[in-house]
Amino acid sequence: MTTTETAWAIPQVSDRRFGAALFDLDGVLTPTAEVHMNAWKRMFTDYFTAHGVTPAYTDEDYFAFVDGKPRYDGVRACLASRGITLPEGDPSDAAGTETVCGLGNAKNDMFAAVLRDEGIAPYPGSVALIDHLNALGVPMAVVSSSRNAPEVLAAAGLDHHFEIVVDGAVAARDKIPGKPAPDTYQRAAALLGVPQEVAVVVEDAFSGVQAGAAGDFGLVIGVDRGAGADELLTHGADLVVDDLQELVG
Repeated sequence: MTTTETAWAIPQVSDRRFGAALFDLDGVLTPTAEVHMNAWKRMFTDYFTAHGVTPAYTDEDYFAFVDGKPRYDGVRACLASRGITLPEGDPSDAAGTETVCGLGNAKNDMFAAVLRDEGIAPYPGSVALIDHLNALGVPMAVVSSSRNAPEVLAAAGLDHHFEIVVDGAVAARDKIPGKPAPDTYQRAAALLGVPQEVAVVVEDAFSGVQAGAAGDFGLVIGVDRGAGADELLTHGADLVVDDLQELVG
């Protein structure tokens, strides 16, 4: 496929064709968003309880302050919601150190333990869409705030589908602003050699659909895995589906 050809016909957008898919990972291709969510809850609950922080951490905090953001940004935002400022620290900080990086690393250790011990299976509907796009020859990339994206893709058996992965490690290395800025998605489109205006962003997080809306992309699709369809639309999605199987034309 050349960069000017468009081949993906999306049933809900019958009058247009698209030429690339840029997928978030956790909650879009794999159910790791729930694992991340539980790891964040455990880490913040432990920290808040030990320091008498109120109100207690809730799932609403995850969606409002953490979901889809780079790890340390999520730590910083959630602490700020309780009026807490910690030293930034360094990414090499031991897990649990009372710094932004130390708390983020504690959360990451919890996530990695679950991934190692339990593995992960991709959403069947997501696999169906990947297979469909492969058959059409539509280029695909993964754009994730997580630094664990390659490990998650490998654990789910999806890594061979994605030569281009722009994750949290790439963003940190190349100093690319994370979501809700559009820059990581823009980098993925550039690496695929596809104009942004024919690329589709597929996201389940508020910060992710905001990133898509902030860029010059052809379409921003929200996947409702619990954030709420109306909220995803409010934050920038052009349309919302419950499962990626719905996007197979």
